[in-house]
Amino acid sequence: MTKEIFLSLKGLQIEQNEEAGEMETITPADYYWRGGSHYVIYEEMMEGFTESTRNMIKFSDTCLEVFKKGLINVHMVFEENKKNITSYVTPYGNIMIGLDTESILVEEKENQIKVQVAYTLEANYQYLADCKIEMELHPREEGIGLM
Repeated sequence: MTKEIFLSLKGLQIEQNEEAGEMETITPADYYWRGGSHYVIYEEMMEGFTESTRNMIKFSDTCLEVFKKGLINVHMVFEENKKNITSYVTPYGNIMIGLDTESILVEEKENQIKVQVAYTLEANYQYLADCKIEMELHPREEGIGLM
């Protein structure tokens, strides 16, 4: 995998008695492999704000970590069959979130990496939703039409 990539992130939340909410983002990112883990780094802008958030995603076969620093600050840890709690700091206030990870699947090919994470999300110690994250990494020279 090359250093310059396109990152496709899809998130799905299925809340009780609600329709599933899905979001997708495709963004340029930097990728590297170090010490047995994959790393993805990219900048994120939030509508209505001029400050950005720097994101770093670190993952292996059994763990995925998301570090956000800037407008939003958080360190989220997804570990199979484990619940992790963290403070999610936003411009609107802080939220305690719980991430109870069911599964992490990493599929590597020559010019593509796919990651799927299934977890339950809690906000302030209350069940919020069953969630899935799907992430795909592709070299930028291949373009975004291949995802």
